[in-house]
Amino acid sequence: MYRISERMDKIIIIGASGHAKVIIESIEIGAEYQIYGLVDSFKPKGQKILGYEILGTEDLIKDLVKKDVRKGVVAIGDNWTRCLMQAKIKEIAPDFEFITVIHPSAIISPSAKIGKGTVVLASVKINTLAEIGEGCILNTNSSFGHDGTLSDFSSIAPGVTVGGNVKINFCSAISLGANIIQGITIGKHSIIGAGSLILNDVDDFKLVYGVPGKEIRTIKKGEKYISKS
Repeated sequence: MYRISERMDKIIIIGASGHAKVIIESIEIGAEYQIYGLVDSFKPKGQKILGYEILGTEDLIKDLVKKDVRKGVVAIGDNWTRCLMQAKIKEIAPDFEFITVIHPSAIISPSAKIGKGTVVLASVKINTLAEIGEGCILNTNSSFGHDGTLSDFSSIAPGVTVGGNVKINFCSAISLGANIIQGITIGKHSIIGAGSLILNDVDDFKLVYGVPGKEIRTIKKGEKYISKS
């Protein structure tokens, strides 16, 4: 059962699709915050997700801050969309604070650094001296190696294994079950396809997949790589 304390900060979840459901349960299990409700750009006000009501769109946040609901997390799986939403909220409500959500089952080195607005889900492992930026996603049962960098608004999907000394640059996505060997650099706004094995560096704006991974084509900023859920 979700334990609620009067001392818990009230937070909102921005987004109300599949990724939001996983984040909601992680917050409930962690029992550090009280979920006040959700906001979503497209789903109707009043609809409930896992028992929590959609209060309106993100434009409501400035009013929620006045009610002392001034913290939350962007629960949008797509990297570029999440980045744009976070920027919009900062403009609407400059005092709003983005929280870091960490599932209690995650194993995180005490020397690792994790930025604001990042979500670390169940059974994730983050190793020694890893640096995780703002607004990132480390999804279920993924592993991020020592001395690596996951830059702002990048993500690693469920089952991804990233070796040591890997740098994944801004807003890049590593898809389901991919493996990246040690010492690799992935450029910004790039996509690594599901199940790929990455043995060589990847440039900016590239779609790469296969075993071993091969460059397929150049992609555009914000190109979609996950379906709606």
